[in-house]
Amino acid sequence: MQRLFIFITLSFFLACDSNQQAETTTEKKDAGKNYQTYCNPIDIDYSYMSHYRAENKVSYRSGADPAIVNYKGKYYLFVTRSHGYWVSEDMSNWKFIRPQSWYFKGSNAPAAAVFKDKIIAYGDPSGRGPIIETDNPELGDWKTNFAVLNMPHGIQDPALFVDDDQKVYLYEESSNKWPIRVVELDPENYFVPKGEQKDLFNLKPEQHGWERFGQDHKSDIDPYIEGPWMVKHNDTYYLEYGAPGTQWNVYADGVYTSDSPLGPFEYAPYNPISYKPGGFLKGSGHGSTVKDNNGNYWHFATMAISVNYKFERRIGMYPAGFEEDNGQMYVNTAYGDYPHYLPDTKVENHKKRFTGWMLLSYNKKVSTNSPEVKDSINVVDESSSGYMLDQIREFDINKINDEEIRSYWVSKANHDSIYVEIDLGEIMEVNAVQINFQDFNSNIYGRPDTLKQQFAILGSEDGDKWEILADFRENQKDMPHAYIELDKTAKARFIKYDHVYCTNNYLSISELRVFGKGLKAKPQTPAKFEVSRQSDRRNANLSWQSVPDATGYVIYWGIEKDKLNLSAQMYDQTTYELRALNADQEYYYQVEAFNENGISEKSEILYTK
Repeated sequence: MQRLFIFITLSFFLACDSNQQAETTTEKKDAGKNYQTYCNPIDIDYSYMSHYRAENKVSYRSGADPAIVNYKGKYYLFVTRSHGYWVSEDMSNWKFIRPQSWYFKGSNAPAAAVFKDKIIAYGDPSGRGPIIETDNPELGDWKTNFAVLNMPHGIQDPALFVDDDQKVYLYEESSNKWPIRVVELDPENYFVPKGEQKDLFNLKPEQHGWERFGQDHKSDIDPYIEGPWMVKHNDTYYLEYGAPGTQWNVYADGVYTSDSPLGPFEYAPYNPISYKPGGFLKGSGHGSTVKDNNGNYWHFATMAISVNYKFERRIGMYPAGFEEDNGQMYVNTAYGDYPHYLPDTKVENHKKRFTGWMLLSYNKKVSTNSPEVKDSINVVDESSSGYMLDQIREFDINKINDEEIRSYWVSKANHDSIYVEIDLGEIMEVNAVQINFQDFNSNIYGRPDTLKQQFAILGSEDGDKWEILADFRENQKDMPHAYIELDKTAKARFIKYDHVYCTNNYLSISELRVFGKGLKAKPQTPAKFEVSRQSDRRNANLSWQSVPDATGYVIYWGIEKDKLNLSAQMYDQTTYELRALNADQEYYYQVEAFNENGISEKSEILYTK
């Protein structure tokens, strides 16, 4: 009996000790994932913000305003106020770097570029400071030249661009008043400005529907232009910019083009380029575009949660590029929070990297052995001001698979006997699982080394005999959006999340998502597809007939029949008010249905003047 007591006691402490250093055969502490796929939001160890720590102890993670560069074959990802940055060789395994020298307050909307044999960066939160540089970013021995860049309005949301001739340019602005600006910098003289800043362009929401503020572009508040980023493709300069506001589902990136980095710039008629108003995680603005080691482009963007605070955000990555015949820039966000193939996974068409693994868990029967928490939320609620959506204040178990990241389940308990079980309804092929942990009254700030989530994922065909599909019970990594690609396809009807430990006071999950394929028929193509342009030509009404076995629908649109590069995903609805059109532009449209078994053929293409 004494030996049994000692064994149970040791097992308990091994499961709960936050300083545990043991390794698991599935996920070793320093071992990388050998995945072919990824799923948004990218699963990096996002930093906890500390803005409201002294005032009211509001704690939340955030990652936003990504600036990514390819330096000597590695990808360096700089993110707002993260107290460092990340490096990866494959865009799958990301390692956080705590640099020797960096901004004490964290960098704000950082800029980064490769200049000769160094990375140069700017992100001083004050809006005034010098360009810093390093030739060893993994050590992070950033050097300053002490030459403070002191622009008339300060520097907000900067972007650094190094042209082929090694001339350096600074673009910047984040405002609902001022335009995007540019100035050339002198790399031979401490990167100080050469001449005066030049105004380039501002928003025109009266013409460009997607530039209107608010959820679904339905607010009269003046929209924000921000987050410029320059890409040169062939002989054309593509100047990206974000709008209309980071906290909304319609946060997006557009682009102006020119034959000179100083302009003049012309609005692209196919705007926006990066747009994701629907699905589990919404928004895709204030981004950056990078060429991978295979010659393909990727767009990294900001996605909104906005629960604990309006600036609670995450990072998404999407295949991007330029159409061969006319140079039109695209960012493919269709099924953008479902599993996609990574850069080093060969595909027939880079533009189409969706795996075809469908969502199996949406609104399926779910159960848990833990009571629902009844505590009050501690957040910065600005919904009454029009700058934030209303809070979702119920935390029941059905929030865990409703495909809405802003809703979440909170367990009253947080120990190693808690489980969540999803009944898929029938046996299906399971390829991946994603667990999105949320911060409910977390009281964590900065980057403590103790953060980790420990759990196992189990599968069963009958709910009686269970098989471990993924074992993270001894995991020592921080995985706030744990995406798990299974080693092999599993057949299961029941999927169980078996909890062991998480660092937060509460076990809170915004979504437990299961991906794979059902074994029945794909849905039929939606019939009676109709589109009508409103008298306000920035808007169009789309409708189609319900497909009985469909989970949801994706609509596509664009300015050319063979380039319907924009999309919106929705569940359980057969109408959509598209409010992202350019008033003086003609459009083409299509719709498709999807369910657990796959995607229907697309509808006929419709046209509106």
